[in-house]
Parts: sequence; structure tokens; C-alpha cells
Amino acid sequence: MNEPKLIPIKLDNYKPLREIVFETLREAIIQGRLAPGERLMEIQLAEEMGVSRTPVREAIRKLELEGFVVMVPRKGAYVAGISVKDIVDVFEVRAALEALAAGLAAERATAEELEEMERASLHIYEAGDGQIDSIVERDTNFHNLIYRASRNQRLVQIITLLKEQIQRFRTASLSQPGRLKHAVDEHKAIIEAISDRNAELAYHLAREHIETAEQTFLNALGEVKKGD
Repeated sequence: MNEPKLIPIKLDNYKPLREIVFETLREAIIQGRLAPGERLMEIQLAEEMGVSRTPVREAIRKLELEGFVVMVPRKGAYVAGISVKDIVDVFEVRAALEALAAGLAAERATAEELEEMERASLHIYEAGDGQIDSIVERDTNFHNLIYRASRNQRLVQIITLLKEQIQRFRTASLSQPGRLKHAVDEHKAIIEAISDRNAELAYHLAREHIETAEQTFLNALGEVKKGD
């Protein structure tokens, strides 16, 4: 008999069960306990976690949307290829693009766009720690405003092409305890630099913002990025 790859879920968490199941499966995929190409059997996963099949089915659908799972017609759900190296690669590209966008926005943003950024940042915090879907949606909107203010359509197009890869890890990073408050504080500093027309500072703050999100995510997975 195969050894279980998941542990029973504790139901003393404030999050909805479907979110706990989703995060448990996503972490198992990223850490390699559920290997690329492995078939995800709803009944087996439900038994290992001590839950019904319904939250497992919902989690698998969400994992498919985020690129962690692929659905094969008439065969079922399989783990997509994902590794810590994939995570680092995506964050490196995102850090470079976000920094460039913030630097350009410092030179080109209008007063109206700056007001929108400030409102959008406050809107994120108003969502509350437990509403991760709403937080991610509002965080995405905030960053989209900076992209738009860069006035560089090629940059926006490239970021759009990477949207799925970026969203794949945005939820995971913002889900970590305390990350939301720090993220909003970092947003405020970026907005202030853009408002002051300090392109160099905006560039560096935006890069640090993404690098911090990356490290938060990797630390949560027990994987600390080496070298820096």
C-alpha cells in the first residue's frame, strides 16, 4: 500500500474548508510530494485529508485555473510541472517588469492615476485577511494601474502574457500571515515615490516589493532562496 502524501486537515482553521484543501494540495504539488504527471484521484485525496470529495473537486478546478493541474479528456486530473526553480524564474521576470513599470510611472503618471493608485491600495486592506480571493483581485488591480501609468504598451503586453504564471503565485504569497499589511505598506512607499517623480526610488521599491513577496512564499514552503 502506498504511503499517504497528505496529512489529515485540522478543522480549527478560520479559513473555509475549500481554501484549506486548495492550499494543502498546492503546497504538496510545489514541494513535490505530488509529482508532475501524477494523477489526482479525488477519493484517495479526500481520504488522506479526512474530508469529503466536494472540496477536493473544487480545489482541483482552482488548481487547474492557476496552472498547477492539467485536465486530460476522459482520463482525469494530473499534476502539471512546477518546481521551486519555476517559482524563482517567474518572480525574477516579474520583479524586473514591475520595477520598470514603476520607474516609468514616476515619469508619466497623471494626478488622476496617482489618486486611483492610492484608492486601490486602501481597497486591498479593506478586503480583510480572510478574503483572499478579493485581496488578490484588488492587488492585481493596483499593479495594473501602475502598468497603465507606465505608458508602455509593449511592457503591458509582456506582463499580460505572463498573467497566468504571475497569478499562480500571487495568491500563495498574499495568503501568508502578516504579508497583506506589509504589502500595503510597500504599496504606499511605491505610490509616494511615483508621486514625488522619483523614478529611481520607485524602480528599486517595486523590485524589493516583488522580491519580498517571493521570499515570503519560499519561506512558507521551507525553501530559502540562496545567494543574496
